[in-house]
Amino acid sequence: MRPVALSPQLRASSLREMAAEELDVLVVGGGVVGSGAALDAATRGLKVGLVEARDFASGTSSRSSKLIHGGLRYLEMLDFALVAEALKERGLLMQTLAPHLVRPVGFLYPLQHRGWERLYAGSGVALYDALSRISGRSGLPLHKHLTRRGARRLVPALRKDALVGALHYYDAQVDDARHTMFLARTAAAYGAKVASRARVVELLREGERVTGAVVDDLESGETITVRARQVVNATGVWTDETQSLGGQRGAFRVRASKGVHLVVPKDRIRSETGLILRTETSVLFVIPWGRHWIIGTTDTDWELDKAHPAASEADIDYLLDHVNAVLETPLTRDDVEGVYAGLRPLLEGESEATSKLSREHAVGHPAPGLVVIAGGKYTTYRVMAKDVVDEAVYGLERHEGRQVPASVTEKVPLLGAEGYQALWNARHRLAAQSGLHEVRIEHLLQRYGSLVHELLAMVAEDPSLGEPLAGASDYLRVEAVYAATHEGARHLDDVLTRRTRISIETFDRGLGVVEEVAGLVSEPLGWSKEQVDLEIEHYRARVAAERESQQQPDDETADAARLGAPDVVPLT
Repeated sequence: MRPVALSPQLRASSLREMAAEELDVLVVGGGVVGSGAALDAATRGLKVGLVEARDFASGTSSRSSKLIHGGLRYLEMLDFALVAEALKERGLLMQTLAPHLVRPVGFLYPLQHRGWERLYAGSGVALYDALSRISGRSGLPLHKHLTRRGARRLVPALRKDALVGALHYYDAQVDDARHTMFLARTAAAYGAKVASRARVVELLREGERVTGAVVDDLESGETITVRARQVVNATGVWTDETQSLGGQRGAFRVRASKGVHLVVPKDRIRSETGLILRTETSVLFVIPWGRHWIIGTTDTDWELDKAHPAASEADIDYLLDHVNAVLETPLTRDDVEGVYAGLRPLLEGESEATSKLSREHAVGHPAPGLVVIAGGKYTTYRVMAKDVVDEAVYGLERHEGRQVPASVTEKVPLLGAEGYQALWNARHRLAAQSGLHEVRIEHLLQRYGSLVHELLAMVAEDPSLGEPLAGASDYLRVEAVYAATHEGARHLDDVLTRRTRISIETFDRGLGVVEEVAGLVSEPLGWSKEQVDLEIEHYRARVAAERESQQQPDDETADAARLGAPDVVPLT
């Protein structure tokens, strides 16, 4: 398979081709499930289109806890099948599908009661490890029991009275936004027509059958009609709104639950591993993230703006209070570099017509030609994508007598996966050849895998691109350019928030780098001087609105403050 760049030219040609010929499957929604569904359908040999109203992963799929895990809490609910399914997917991602993006992460679980808690929690983690081995190879170490002294050697930041002992176990993590973008890009490499900033405004019908969609190109202002034999609604928390475009109620309702995360510098918590802490209602993670920690999450109902859920002062205080309960040196608001909030789509009020495929997700066929997927968790996106495409294929076979192959995504590595391990082993040689420090090569390999050669070729042609960004030195200048030329980034926000994580990894939220990045991407994106100024102004307004919202006492006032910044950057 040859890599395909999600370039401005590919986007334009994809929209033209979607308008010119009837598709087998049109996927609406460029999150992890929609992008996964496009890849699943394309690798079955179907004609596929994927449209996303904003940027790939701009909703829930860039705002998760960034964990690939089985879900220890589901063992307490005795849902062994769900845990086993998720652990199998974790193993596939680490070993075959995306080893360049998914890597091990350790967690310490402090024990606060002697005797019974070690037996109870230890049995659960032992079962977790056993299910992992049964479900397939993961390559992760088995859990260990630790004394209080042993635990505090790993995590010196823990208060002595916060634990009597601990368990140490392993899961995996991923940069969710980059992984979702890689799914969309891999789908394009297998022939899918892929376009972001393409909003579905109407579902077409002939009688009761859904036959396609009307799509607004938010970049050009044009409207196109896309005909498709099956339309897949994979819009997450927007499922109900997308359903209504076809003039019918959905087979089920989706409720949004807000999860807030904080990002703090690595030196604020002295630890060699992550933490998992029990709260009154759920669990709290402290997750290693490069030179940072991610602390999360909350779980509260959200019925306000879905495009940009706001984190309030109460959300931030909740997270700080709970993590400070176990830390010798408490964190303060001044330690917080970044804050992000996402909405988890939860199933609610499922009808008898819904085909419930697991506790976590459901697939429905509310009208001929229309398939809906909702619920679920990030780790099992591939299973969800397979299930929804299976349902679309059932519609094709029933309506047209088509014979479509079964899903093969269990054996289809994402772009950048093939040859990754060999390149990792040779990273010192890549450093010598490129002139970049070996640490920079490691950084690039863990973000681009074997596609690193494309970036190194750009640096060889223009050595200035091998320099770090002046305002965000963890990233190289070439990464900003590559985001625009190869990764589908259309706007400054896409580069700073999802292709990189500068917006949450710097205390200034990326304001110190906006002009440099805008200058780097302006040429490949064809921006005028006026557009550059507009992009910078839009990003600054977004940061100001987010900061103001995070000083508000509750959801309503935080949402009102966040809405002070416009959602979409217009094109001049």
